[in-house]
Amino acid sequence: MAAGLGTRMKSRRAKVLHEVGGSPLVSHVVRSASNLDPGGIFIVVGHQAEQVEKTVRDEIERRRSYGHGFEAQLEFVLQSEQRGTGHAVMSARERLQGRPGPLVILAGDGPMIKPETLRKLVDSHTSEQNAATLLTVEMDDPAGYGRIIRDEAGNYARGVEQKDASPEELAIREVNVSIYCFDIPSLLEALDHLDTDNVQGEYYLTDVPGIMRRSGAKVGLVLHGDSGEVLGINTRIDLAELERRLRGQKLRELMLSGVTIVDPASTYIHPEVEIGQDTIIHPSVIIEGFSRIGSDCVIQSWTRLRDVEIGDGVTVRNSTVIEESAVHDRASIGPFARLRMHADIGERAAIGNFVEVKKSKIGRGTKASHLTYLGDATLGDKVNIGAGTVTCNYDGERKHETVIEDGAKIGSDTMLVAPVRVGRNSVTGAGSVITRDIPPDSLAVGVPAKVKKKLH
Repeated sequence: MAAGLGTRMKSRRAKVLHEVGGSPLVSHVVRSASNLDPGGIFIVVGHQAEQVEKTVRDEIERRRSYGHGFEAQLEFVLQSEQRGTGHAVMSARERLQGRPGPLVILAGDGPMIKPETLRKLVDSHTSEQNAATLLTVEMDDPAGYGRIIRDEAGNYARGVEQKDASPEELAIREVNVSIYCFDIPSLLEALDHLDTDNVQGEYYLTDVPGIMRRSGAKVGLVLHGDSGEVLGINTRIDLAELERRLRGQKLRELMLSGVTIVDPASTYIHPEVEIGQDTIIHPSVIIEGFSRIGSDCVIQSWTRLRDVEIGDGVTVRNSTVIEESAVHDRASIGPFARLRMHADIGERAAIGNFVEVKKSKIGRGTKASHLTYLGDATLGDKVNIGAGTVTCNYDGERKHETVIEDGAKIGSDTMLVAPVRVGRNSVTGAGSVITRDIPPDSLAVGVPAKVKKKLH
């Protein structure tokens, strides 16, 4: 269920689009649901429906592009007006008709829910042959949640929303966390008896189990031990607290697997990140998205990495930014370097301070140590790039490629006006402007540069 605005967020953006751990809230829930191998996933949308649908589809495609499979069939159901959680399920009635059960219903703002918890709910539902099974938790402070009322035998009697609860009912600590498993025919029949006789004038899904029980159907409860896992988001304070919990879980997981994190309090690592043994993460590092970092790496302070592939034994020095790029074994990057748009840095290469590499392939052992821009370029092995070099890749209309072959040495302050090629083992003089191809084993100098002699 992802149709609501979330007024307490004080935002023009739908609540389920707010991010935690680098992904929208609703995407976390969809991921957990997909791990159950369902026959289909229905996402009920309403407020900002187009944005919610686009966000979910984009997130799924992004996961697939980074090798994180997602096979479940997605369908979006429009709840044209938001008249409560029961009304949200009513909106999907036609899609549910004739389908086998069981049906798991989740709130779109509960990103911590684990697949194994959902499996436990489904297993309990099917083994007990329930018409409905509710996941519940006990909270020290249950404010904002609907309470679970049990009968004298300890079985489910009914649920009551906080706004409709009496003082005695408000004292109950067991709450409904909007996670259900239903027999679909029983659910559809109960929806016909749902009404709006409550303070909000809405159709409450929480009333459906009570309707079922009164008709003689069996309703079960699964009391879950971790209230933190099922917390929903109502305010930005909740959002920050959830981010803190997710971050703490991930850092603990990494440290227990053999990663050194010097200062967990200042380190931010997204849940999907993978890091190898004996890598050291220094303070104030941010690692985001679907990043993979190998073993024996050193990631120094004030560095930000997003959707990166980093090999073994790599050093990333202070204040470096790497996005959607790959760095191979034992390379060195930074300080103050930037790699972006699928830059590919070869083994033992060195990209130094104030060097930007964009959409370029850098060969093994190649060095660009200072104050350089390499865009739309292919550099061979053991190339040396002098300080101040620029690949002039844009002519005002199109981008063009620069190719620098193995062993070439590019003098400081060289401008390479693409499209252009510098041959194997050639050298350019300092301050040269290269507008034409330089053959192998040649020295080129001047503005524009001319070949002065053969070197071998």
